[in-house]
Amino acid sequence: MAVQHFDVAIVGAGIVGLAHALAAAKRGQRVVVFERNPYAVGASIRNFGMIWPIGQPTGLLLERAMKARSLWQDIAPQAGFHTNPCGSLHLAYREDELAVLEEFVALRQSDTVKLLSPQEAAAKSRAIVTDGLLGALWSSTEIIVDPREAIQKLPGFLQTTYGVTFKFGHVVTEIQAPQLIAGGQPWSADRIFVCSGSDFETLYPQVYAASNLTKVKLQMMRTAPQPNSFSIGPALCAGLTLTHYAAFATCPSLGVLKTRIEEETPHFPQWGIHVMVSQNALGELVIGDSHEYGLNPEPFDNAQINDYVLGYLKGFAQVPDFHIAETWNGVYAKLPGKTEFIVHPEPGVTIVNALSGAGMTLSFGLAEEVVSAAWDK
Repeated sequence: MAVQHFDVAIVGAGIVGLAHALAAAKRGQRVVVFERNPYAVGASIRNFGMIWPIGQPTGLLLERAMKARSLWQDIAPQAGFHTNPCGSLHLAYREDELAVLEEFVALRQSDTVKLLSPQEAAAKSRAIVTDGLLGALWSSTEIIVDPREAIQKLPGFLQTTYGVTFKFGHVVTEIQAPQLIAGGQPWSADRIFVCSGSDFETLYPQVYAASNLTKVKLQMMRTAPQPNSFSIGPALCAGLTLTHYAAFATCPSLGVLKTRIEEETPHFPQWGIHVMVSQNALGELVIGDSHEYGLNPEPFDNAQINDYVLGYLKGFAQVPDFHIAETWNGVYAKLPGKTEFIVHPEPGVTIVNALSGAGMTLSFGLAEEVVSAAWDK
């Protein structure tokens, strides 16, 4: 039997793999994507569905996020999934939180962000708690998609529009470029991109053993659709989120905020909790999350973590129905101190991993850079 040959082979049909498939196919390359499961079930479908440029620091990462944002907007109507360019609100109820927001707006110097009064924030969302609200950061750049819908529909779009071949249920067990074994059969490709997410031990185990990669487990929840088409408007978050994203790291008051949180509510940093809420096209609220680090995360959800998240959420959001319809956890790869893990273990092979929980925000932009670099060599 003749070995099937492609210009590009991609391991993994999560958002990182799909983004690289798009970037390569747009260059006219014949692309095949191998996914070990019948459909992607990892971190790419277990997140908020937030394209979140506001969390990225000024420079390369913000530019990458904005490039990805543009691609999401271009692709969604063609692929047939919903996007909501609703923006976001970071709500401040304490003076140290407001100080960070004021410093951020001064440092970012962009017409996409604005500091709002409590009254202006309330006009943006009827879901926010206004008692004790001191102000809010408005950002116009955030987009919400339902990751379950988007990751399901993107392969069909790539196949129909660009001729990408998908081989679901095909586990890649060996790579010796340009050859690889997938689904028990030999294949070949001029370039191979390994985008296997948290399942990073399977291929090139020596590379990963030396990488310092770890895993991060997060817990999330989803409500039933809100009654009477109730809309929260923008995605919402509060002071805890300021301690999580690198965009706020240069704000002088951030240290004061972190110290106060550690002293008053040590369980939040203990479990890596920061609380956000988005709403999908069905009207369901997606709520989370926590961050537990280690190479072997516990598979069991911790009910106390979910209680902490919901308790904090109710301090800044009020909605008709907080009843939780689903809970789950997700696991993604992270390289401490880095925004992504990109290595070339052998000629013709590129590993792309560890976008550290920002896959929806950064993958499309990063893939353009990685694929361009591969062809420009």
